[in-house]
Amino acid sequence: MNALHIIMKSKLSYKFFIAFSLTSLLVVALLVGLIRFYIARNFADYVNKSRLEKLQPVSSALAAEYQSSKGWQRLKNNQDLWKEILRSSLRPRDTEIKESAGNTKEKLSKTPPSHVLRRESRNLVVYNAIKQHIVGGRDNTSYDSYTLKKIIVSGKTAGWLGLHKREFLENPLAIGFLKQQSQALYIIGGGILALAALVAFLLSKHILAPIRELTAGTRALASRVFNTRISVEPQDELGQLAEDFNIMAQTLEEYEQMRKQWISDISHELRTPLSILRGEIEALKDGVREINDNTLDSLHSEISHLSKIVNDLHELSLADTRALTFNKVPVEPAAVLKETLGHFQQRFIENQIVVENSLEDPSSTSIIGDADRLQQLFSNLLENTLRYMDVPGVLRVEQELKANRLTIIVEDSGPGVPEEALGHLFDRLYRVDQSRNRNQGGSGLGLSICKSIVNAHEGKIRAANGASGGLRIEIELPVNG
Repeated sequence: MNALHIIMKSKLSYKFFIAFSLTSLLVVALLVGLIRFYIARNFADYVNKSRLEKLQPVSSALAAEYQSSKGWQRLKNNQDLWKEILRSSLRPRDTEIKESAGNTKEKLSKTPPSHVLRRESRNLVVYNAIKQHIVGGRDNTSYDSYTLKKIIVSGKTAGWLGLHKREFLENPLAIGFLKQQSQALYIIGGGILALAALVAFLLSKHILAPIRELTAGTRALASRVFNTRISVEPQDELGQLAEDFNIMAQTLEEYEQMRKQWISDISHELRTPLSILRGEIEALKDGVREINDNTLDSLHSEISHLSKIVNDLHELSLADTRALTFNKVPVEPAAVLKETLGHFQQRFIENQIVVENSLEDPSSTSIIGDADRLQQLFSNLLENTLRYMDVPGVLRVEQELKANRLTIIVEDSGPGVPEEALGHLFDRLYRVDQSRNRNQGGSGLGLSICKSIVNAHEGKIRAANGASGGLRIEIELPVNG
């Protein structure tokens, strides 16, 4: 348990190395054990088959007996005949040559000893063609315990000669051979294990290299070094993880830049009305300006402007945290837009703006949405038009319905915005510094709030330069089922 506890608390590289090494050790040990087992087993089979091949004279004598008797009837359970066949078949081929007194040479054949005949009569067995016992063998022993050799008569299998299998070799030469093979296997297994340990060491270093880079990169991100990137080399899961890390780091870097720009822009936006208020109050305090209706109206205007910036910032912060409240019910966007146009009618007349309303029946299309938030959306767009549009001018409002998507279009007669600025119009505190300039007032947050409202309604909002040269805003909303 202590060793396991130490391993679990060790470095990941050590864990990889130990895991690979233990796995290799188990595989090598199992492999060596299996090979040693099969060598011993197959070697025993080889020895048994070799011995059986040396008994070819017995097989030939049995074939002759079968042919002469036309079957196994005479041999069946005939121990005397069986021993006679063995005696004649097991007689050594080599003979002793003895010189007689008359210088004549006489061949003397040896006869196997009786104990050899008894042993072989029990070790050898004869079966017929369908492996039924004829003679010999040991009691209650099936043919599976014997190594079998066919007895061929006239090209057909007349029977089987079986030699009892030796499960445990007692021959010193066989034992020595197996010992040599085992030693060779142990040496080979040790070499394989050493090679596996080396491969495990190199592989653990290779696998952990990206992890070390990820660890260093994570610490860098924790230190707010968001320009950190990791080189992506392997095309595997670790490579994908490193690529995802780079995407995350890039996203954090972009958000950090946006945060800094956000703080800078907010400071600038708040500084202007506060500076004006301070100047006005100091002028009143020093007696440079008199307290009258114009002075109070100027102060009230700046306070209203400051309040609107604060309110817009609050709205965006709620949208960011998804805390912006929406009371969604079936609502007709065209009806809400028509009502909002009515609220701006007098201001359009005063600014010589003609409204071309091409909206269809307001009740013809409904969505699931919040009428108050939609009115806020349309009010911000119309305020933007009044602030930046050249007068006299024309404001066109229309709608399109395609594939269960309602598109509301608000387009003014100009001026437009540079093409490179179209993609940034909905960014917070972004204002075009050319024809639509900062002299017109505004916080630069209205269109950002519009985008948040549209996103909350699962819609899309786009900006483009219209055919008339003005700004074209398209709002696409999903229609109620």
